[in-house]
Amino acid sequence: MIRFFENHSLKQHNTFGIDAKAKYFFEFTEPQDLAEFLSANESWKNEKLIVLGEGSNILFLNDFDGLVIHPKVPGITSVSEDRNSEYLEVGAGEVWDEFVQHAVASELGGIENLSFIPGMVGAAPVQNIGAYGQEVCSVVEKVKGYDLEKGEPAEYSVAECKFAYRNSVFKQYLKNKFIITSVIFRLDKFPEFNLKYGQLNDKVKENGDVNLQNIRKSVVEIRESKLPDTKKLGNAGSFFKNPVVAIELAKKLQNEFPELPVYTGGEGKIKLAAGWLIEQAGWKGKRIGDAGVHNKQALVIVNYGIATGQEIYDLSEQIKLSVYNKFGVELEREVNCI
Repeated sequence: MIRFFENHSLKQHNTFGIDAKAKYFFEFTEPQDLAEFLSANESWKNEKLIVLGEGSNILFLNDFDGLVIHPKVPGITSVSEDRNSEYLEVGAGEVWDEFVQHAVASELGGIENLSFIPGMVGAAPVQNIGAYGQEVCSVVEKVKGYDLEKGEPAEYSVAECKFAYRNSVFKQYLKNKFIITSVIFRLDKFPEFNLKYGQLNDKVKENGDVNLQNIRKSVVEIRESKLPDTKKLGNAGSFFKNPVVAIELAKKLQNEFPELPVYTGGEGKIKLAAGWLIEQAGWKGKRIGDAGVHNKQALVIVNYGIATGQEIYDLSEQIKLSVYNKFGVELEREVNCI
């Protein structure tokens, strides 16, 4: 099935609830629909283009003068299995948390810590979503889709995806050049639970036995207690990445701020807690017009009503400058600004 609109409102397609409009909007549910649409409408090559899922990681600063492609490919299919793993091919249009729920109900591990993350399955490898010590790259086997430059289907192995912290080839070189239609995940039949984050470990123990169901339940409860519901208060979850800095800078900051949370950042680096930095800079709960910082989690910028994308962006710029002036640390947005 396909749907095509002109001058289409994107308010229902971004979790900030920004009422931007797209010059053209194309939605499809079958991979071949995309190929047929693009081959029959060569003029799209002259248009700006973005791929949009649920819009849970996007901030529109103004209307989009181009073509928005919205993959709605459904389906969760078991494609193979071996002694330790089951391989599931999941359509890009499946809701991510519903897929996690399906995996947990099927006693398949590897993504339970990623419960309650907003967005669609197709966006998960782009951002290399992660939470509580798990990243989606650890379970991605293959990413399938359509190469816009070559005009043909293509697929990428996990090595070719070039995953990094909140990053991938789809966010860099292949941005808006490759449209993901499905992802093949390798899930564990005999999962090893990841409870290294103390808060999650404590919550699981509070809920009972250590199993997939209680880990998912605990993650959902923690996230619900900290993060606003996008259906009630516009937001995109974590607005900034946790900054990764040199060990020397981390030690210097810890000497000055002993309570600063730090984590291993890999390759001789240290990861700092962006939310803590923002809170210490005085932004938690602060509001400018209808744009503000959430009063329970400083890492989340919210739209209290009719804030424009530009107003939210301007607030994020003030936060970045304030944190840099206080700590000498440059924050990087996790949200894509369009």
